[in-house]
Amino acid sequence: MTKKTFLVTGGAGFIGSNLVDALLLANHRVVVLDDLSVGKRANFAHHISNPDFEFIQGSVLDMSVVDRLVAAVDGVYHLAAVVGVTYVVQNPLHGILVNSKGTENVFAAAHKYRRKVLFASTSEIFGKSTQVPFKETDNSVFGPTSVPRWAYALAKALDEQLAFAYYRQEGLPVTVIRYFNAYGPRLDPRGYGSVIARFITQALAGQPLTVYGDGQQTRSFTFVKDSVRGTMAAMDFCRGEGMAFNIGNPEEVTIATLAHHIQQLVNPDLEIVHIPYEQAYGKNFEETRRRLPDVSRAAEILDFRATVPLIEGLQWTISWFKDNC
Repeated sequence: MTKKTFLVTGGAGFIGSNLVDALLLANHRVVVLDDLSVGKRANFAHHISNPDFEFIQGSVLDMSVVDRLVAAVDGVYHLAAVVGVTYVVQNPLHGILVNSKGTENVFAAAHKYRRKVLFASTSEIFGKSTQVPFKETDNSVFGPTSVPRWAYALAKALDEQLAFAYYRQEGLPVTVIRYFNAYGPRLDPRGYGSVIARFITQALAGQPLTVYGDGQQTRSFTFVKDSVRGTMAAMDFCRGEGMAFNIGNPEEVTIATLAHHIQQLVNPDLEIVHIPYEQAYGKNFEETRRRLPDVSRAAEILDFRATVPLIEGLQWTISWFKDNC
């Protein structure tokens, strides 16, 4: 394999830092750009002495920094974003600016220097759609713009449109991937929208696991090593350029079942309680009942399939939380 240099924006974050590990293991050189607003130095501390690793503390909103870094690499993994329902609801303005303007800066620089971009999008892109499992070509269904819940999804939808416009009009090599509820080591214990992080943190503290609503809403959880494999495959396969891919596990799990799994793995005596969404997020909130990917396109074109079962992934994640939080 030819050694390349990649820029990973958001490389100090949960998925980003796991991606950095995998790229360095594959004998590539990696430059990380992260403002550390959510990412942590601890996530890449083990690479500091590696001559193939470089960290730049900065923001994708700084065009001069983005331009300089993109010019010096072979490709860009653009993962920098404001993520998590809680954070987006609490600070929608910051989320919109980072997720839209920051991505615009990355694409503009990539176009200038003709660098391939892997853009990390989200399953949120499908919004309130009830047409499951979600195919990459399915409609997005968003709620009213007065509800902050949809700010993140709308910003990511605009980013995808920008990606495909650059591909169609300018020939920029770009591939879009949509993550479905990644979890695993380095999940931020503060949660930022990760129900698994919240449940594990509560369980290890001996607190009740709080399930929002009736708990029958479903999600498909993807262990981070699978998410990273899919991410790297999308960068490597030229056939995927100009396309979006669902990177997820097709196993659908209710949140109530997830809480039960974590309860049993940590402490079967823990209580599971239900609280209204309004209590967790305020009045202006809307939830999606099901979030299930159709992964046939990723399997056919990228040869990607998630392989880590949920229980196994939860065991690894809980072990990491015990050792690091």
